[in-house]
Amino acid sequence: MSLGVRAQDRGIPAAEIKSGKAFVSRETQAQQDDLTDNPGMLWVEQGAEFWKAPAGAVGKSCSACHGEPEAMKGVATRYPQVDDKLGRLVNLETRIQNCVAVHQQATVPPYESLELLALTALVAHQSRGLPMSVKIDGPAAPYFAQGDRLFHEKQGHLDLSCAQCHVENWGKRLRTETLSQGYMNGFPAYRLEWQTLGSSHRRLRACFQGVRAEPFAAGSPEFIALELYVAWRGEGLAIETPAVRR
Repeated sequence: MSLGVRAQDRGIPAAEIKSGKAFVSRETQAQQDDLTDNPGMLWVEQGAEFWKAPAGAVGKSCSACHGEPEAMKGVATRYPQVDDKLGRLVNLETRIQNCVAVHQQATVPPYESLELLALTALVAHQSRGLPMSVKIDGPAAPYFAQGDRLFHEKQGHLDLSCAQCHVENWGKRLRTETLSQGYMNGFPAYRLEWQTLGSSHRRLRACFQGVRAEPFAAGSPEFIALELYVAWRGEGLAIETPAVRR
């Protein structure tokens, strides 16, 4: 099955692909690398508490099904992915939300809540240092095509696309920031601007708002499709969760 021309060309030569870490100061890079100084680790530690705590009507913990968090090593490298049972594309956040609803029969934690950020950070952190590798063929193909389209469509009053910033003009200055290549291998990430941990969809919403476009809801099918496309663009980049960014 053909996935279109862009499936053969990420727009940036493989030798030039750089994580968002390359676009922050040396001090911020050092803060990310030193896990005793990385503020995002507070959420990872909180996630470990949620992981082992019984919850919901059945009083079941994440560890009851999955064992220790270390068993999740490698999982985050494959998301977003199509869930055959649900019949749709899911990311780590919506996978966790479904587990909470179905297996714990508990109240689903919303996007940007402490519980969801902490559990997502915990799971993703187990794959820190491993390369991203998502599937874009088979059942994932239509979602990939949707994400491709969203990445290249001009948005908002400023009439700009993701590609114009993160493919055509990366490395250049935009007001006070240097444009990165727009990868998400460090999310959930601690942004100094936010002074807290945030999801990749919070970052996407900020980008949409920056070009004066109406953003999709966090956790929406549109943003998950876009997340798949961006994950594919960054294939081979190591997961850095929790990354520290500007």
